Amino acid sequence: MIPLRPSAPPDRQSAEPPADSVTPLTESAARSHMTGVCFKIGPPRLVGVELEWFVHDDRCPDEPVPPERLHAALDALPLGGPAGTSLPSGALLTLEPGGQVELSSPPADSLTGCVADTRRDLAALRSAFAAQGLRLTGTGTDPLARPRRRVLDHPRYVAMERHFDAAGPWGRIMMTGTASLQVCLDAGAESGPQALDRRWRLAHRLGPVLVAAFANSPLLDGRPTGHRSTRQTVWSRMDPSRTLAPAPDHGDPREAWTGYVLDAQVLCVRRRDGLPWTAPAGLTFLDWLRGGGERPPTLADLDYHRTTLFPPVRPRGHLELRMIDAQPGDGWIVPAALVTALLDDPVAADTALAALEPLEPAPGTDGPRAPRSDAWRRAAALATADPELRRATLACFAAADAALGRLPGAEPLRATVAAFAERYPARGRCPADDQLDALRSGTRRTPPEEATP
Repeated sequence: MIPLRPSAPPDRQSAEPPADSVTPLTESAARSHMTGVCFKIGPPRLVGVELEWFVHDDRCPDEPVPPERLHAALDALPLGGPAGTSLPSGALLTLEPGGQVELSSPPADSLTGCVADTRRDLAALRSAFAAQGLRLTGTGTDPLARPRRRVLDHPRYVAMERHFDAAGPWGRIMMTGTASLQVCLDAGAESGPQALDRRWRLAHRLGPVLVAAFANSPLLDGRPTGHRSTRQTVWSRMDPSRTLAPAPDHGDPREAWTGYVLDAQVLCVRRRDGLPWTAPAGLTFLDWLRGGGERPPTLADLDYHRTTLFPPVRPRGHLELRMIDAQPGDGWIVPAALVTALLDDPVAADTALAALEPLEPAPGTDGPRAPRSDAWRRAAALATADPELRRATLACFAAADAALGRLPGAEPLRATVAAFAERYPARGRCPADDQLDALRSGTRRTPPEEATP
């Protein structure tokens, strides 16, 4: 992600390595750092969202929007938010390699606060783009057959493209033709009903339900792919060392994640003086620590390496759930409310874990890890048309409904979530089916973007 206005925080930056990041890193120091920074332990309290959008020009929707037009739209936003930001709540804006725009909300003290702040930010953002004749489109893959090209020449993305090209077209499609919705929640406490290991397990087991319920990418290059979540299918075919989930239920999540990070292939090595950032093929970070690279790695290299890993649930101090397709309009509110209700309410969490158990591999087996397991594949292809996934999805929505009923001030959100459940999973449908219906009828070419009142 390249920051637009204002600068992104350090882990979102794609800058050259800092001058003071030259101290070689030992393997023991790397492990100690990972277990200390990737999971912030404490009672869950905060919630945030990261929302990606395609940008279309209403006058010529089949053409890519040049980056300079994106910046022109953003220049209309006054620097009136917290800490000199452009949006009312202080949300950050970044640009993805294919020209997608991402809004990252600041952490909010409550679900209702996150929803209210993000809706205000989106209203300002949509207005700025509309003034330039541009529209934000919420869908997991670009539904139009317009040229897909990388619009950013930063060395991070050049190296990323070369790394992924070795395994087929999926990396380029991901970079330039997909968009997601990410829900971010605190990692959890050391023990008790909101313990880290329990929340980590539930976040992963929810994956197939979240893919199925919110599948919203049935088209690629203007044609149906046969998958309700083409975006999820694309991710499942990329470099497994950085897109698979860590091995499930194998001890402390901190240890599992540390091993995952060190075993992942290095995607890029930051270099100065305009040199390319391409990494040696097959080099893992552990190899690098043990002398396999051109120079010893530093702590800054390890922290940057973490930003190039894309599993379904990524710990960044908090838990970042990354498996949800971008949604049209204010459709992002439903997955944000569903995930928060299920993870933060212990009763709902128990109900969800029981409902999700049939989707897990049989005891004693070691089936493919997410997102390549059978349940994840069926979720991407069939969504809630799959009877087993529909049952699990409806049980999770019912548990979330009860949890939202116990949350002060959440009645409007509860009604929104209930309406979605009735419109989609209760009928074996998902937002992707709306796109397919519209394609068959010829009524529209991109999903509607009306915000809810």
